[in-house]
Amino acid sequence: MNAPSELNFEEMLCIRLEVMRREHRDLDEAVRALESGGRADQLTLRRLKKQKLALKDQIVRIEDQLIPDIIA
Repeated sequence: MNAPSELNFEEMLCIRLEVMRREHRDLDEAVRALESGGRADQLTLRRLKKQKLALKDQIVRIEDQLIPDIIA
């Protein structure tokens, strides 16, 4: 099978988007695990939540690039 050796820009964005979504889920699980442990380190929780929020912003930005604006 002769598959193209290079991905186009949209395919690269889709792959990056999936990786970022997975990272976001992992951060969410880490936050939940820390919070359910009882005495969670507040600084660590704050940092994880900040990373999660920044990742979500990047995900939204990429989704906006992939989904064209429809003018009604």
